Amino acid sequence: MSEVAERLLADLDDEQRLVATSVRGPVLVIAGAGTGKTRAITYRIAYGVASGAFDPMKTLALTFTAKAAGEMRSRLRLLGIPQVSARTFHSAALRQLIYFWPDIFGGRFPQLLTSKSTLLKEAANRIKSSDHTAIKGTPTTLREIAGEIEWCKVSGFSPNQYVEEAERFDRRVSIKGSEIAKVYESYESIKRSERVIDFEDVLLLTIGMLEEEPEVRNRVREQYRFFTVDEYQDVSPLQQRLLDLWLGTRKDICVVGDPAQTIYSFAGATPSFLLNFTKKYPEADLIRLQRGYRSTQEIINLSNQMVRSSGIGMELIAGEISHGVAPRVIAASNLQEEIVAIIEAIKEEVASGRDERECAILVRTNNQIDSLERALALSGLRFQVREKDKFFDRPEVLDAMRVIRSASVLSESGHLWPQELRQLLAPLGSNPYLEAIADLADQSRAEGTDSLRGFLRELEERKDEENPPQLPGITLSTIHAAKGLEWPSVYLAMLAKDSMPWPSSPIDEERRLFYVAITRAKERLVLSYSGVASPFLSEIGQIQA
Repeated sequence: MSEVAERLLADLDDEQRLVATSVRGPVLVIAGAGTGKTRAITYRIAYGVASGAFDPMKTLALTFTAKAAGEMRSRLRLLGIPQVSARTFHSAALRQLIYFWPDIFGGRFPQLLTSKSTLLKEAANRIKSSDHTAIKGTPTTLREIAGEIEWCKVSGFSPNQYVEEAERFDRRVSIKGSEIAKVYESYESIKRSERVIDFEDVLLLTIGMLEEEPEVRNRVREQYRFFTVDEYQDVSPLQQRLLDLWLGTRKDICVVGDPAQTIYSFAGATPSFLLNFTKKYPEADLIRLQRGYRSTQEIINLSNQMVRSSGIGMELIAGEISHGVAPRVIAASNLQEEIVAIIEAIKEEVASGRDERECAILVRTNNQIDSLERALALSGLRFQVREKDKFFDRPEVLDAMRVIRSASVLSESGHLWPQELRQLLAPLGSNPYLEAIADLADQSRAEGTDSLRGFLRELEERKDEENPPQLPGITLSTIHAAKGLEWPSVYLAMLAKDSMPWPSSPIDEERRLFYVAITRAKERLVLSYSGVASPFLSEIGQIQA
């Protein structure tokens, strides 16, 4: 074993070390929340390269978000392995499709839709519903239709199959299935006539190309030999089909997931590929990461109670985290009282020294965010709504990057560049977005960036990876949007009976969503409700049934 490989293993616990050294054949890692799975699989890739088992140029790590892919690339760079490709399924497929398009399809590459709403509105306007009135093209309706079309496409269903399959899978939507099928068919027709494709088409076209073109298939398989798939519980049938084409008959694959964190079934994801992996590969190594490093013993105990009561996954063992405060429940008579109690509790934390950005308020749906947003705006507390605005599309951020880009040409290396940055940003005014850039500069300097030019490269990489710096203030988010994130203090709000579980969602999926919410908290967890409490609170022993 090389000295580099030995140093890598010294950073890991026993379970993570087993993951890192299992570099041959199929490997299945069942990793609980906060058990260091990203660390384990990045070290596995680095160890595989250092030990000579992997060719870094032929290694592909697949994730489900651009941010996660960016984080993995950053970690691999820090481990001295910058050559490995870490991408989302869509990004990897898109690169292959663009590269081979001129030879296989001919002509210019189609325009890629970043949003379906405009074409869906046009499609809806062309369709008359059964009572001869136009389908309403409201944002809510269009989002619902878009969700159903995406579910169909990743599940492999055509427009004329929608009604039957939607009934079979118990899709609970507010629009008639026959009307959704018509809009779906019209949407596909408009796309063809305008020569545009959506993100699902990227996967479908890449699959078609690989299935029909043996030469292309062989070249792609020659390019990538060693595969790692993160968040495997969220893979869709379409993504699995593409993964199988990339792999062929080879078995150099490591998949990582947690059945308890399957929360995207509504979008076509299924844990069946994770749960059946050892049936597909009977010789696979099975490794469990159960030692939790994120949360205190009290929060881990609560998440384990959810696992025991529902059977959704495996229990965690507390790692090196010390004991903390017990989770707290806020019971209110009405929503306004609940919101006031949450804000007062956060103010108490901030007054005692808690940084606002260490706090998050999580809710079940986007609609629940509105009342909290209004109250926070009046409270004097700083806050941000996660995923409401794209950070790098903000005018002030674009202005800041232009200023930094111009100044970086003549900027010299040295430890004073963050001060130079703040002077450059001062004429642009003061707001949370510019403050976030300045704070990131301080952090970047502490991590070794020695010039404004180097910091500009980091900003541009973050823009490409959709990985913005954290804004100052409390994070307000849905539970789905909080997946993969963590905060020292988490307020899980609006846990009333009529919203958790959500009436139109399968109960097991809602239990998994609740588990994900609990495990976002590191030190402090507050659960609140008004009126009649969610039954999940009694399932975890926080209130009497």
